[in-house]
Amino acid sequence: MKRRDLLGFAAGLSALSLMSARGWTAAKLGVGESDVFVVVDVQNCFAPGGSLAVKGGDEIVPLVNRLARRFRHVVLTQDWHTPDHVSFASQHPGKKPFDTVALDYGTQVLWPDHCVQGTVGAGLQKGLDIRHAELILRKGNRREVDSYSAFVEADGKTQTGLGGYLRQRGLKRAFFAGLATDFCVAWSALDARRQGFEALVIEDACRGIDTQGSLAKAWRT
Repeated sequence: MKRRDLLGFAAGLSALSLMSARGWTAAKLGVGESDVFVVVDVQNCFAPGGSLAVKGGDEIVPLVNRLARRFRHVVLTQDWHTPDHVSFASQHPGKKPFDTVALDYGTQVLWPDHCVQGTVGAGLQKGLDIRHAELILRKGNRREVDSYSAFVEADGKTQTGLGGYLRQRGLKRAFFAGLATDFCVAWSALDARRQGFEALVIEDACRGIDTQGSLAKAWRT
């Protein structure tokens, strides 16, 4: 399954988004015991004022909270980087945020320092209220490799363990929301598909970074 396969379910995103914006209910999509809601990286660093702020990154919180109440199974993810993480521009002399470098596993976008382990910025946004979440998965915690996807790190081979967790729980269909649409949400949804799960992105419960056309690319590639 290639990343362009995201387009395979892109046509259904608008309808899903409209349903959520109008008081989406589980019955409309037949949400049941084998479905899981994956809330990706709704963290302080990605909120307005954060070190890697996503425009409108706080606006999705009320909708995400409402959607989460429709699911019995919810997983939250967090970026959880070391202070000297390889994806930080500060670790590459002469480079600035949003430059790229070639690493052993491929091209890496360089970011401002963000979501450093144990800091306020790495915390979940204050308004997020999903008390019944069953798992918090922390990713990107190895210094030498980034991890946009909740399933597989950026080297394309190191598993986070989420796929195995979902299979052992008998969960088959994943709904994704969170930050950012064009990176961690898109990569997570695509890797879910690659691992045999049905994946749906709730578009109006996400916001994108959109650096150098990355949002359009996420749907196109």
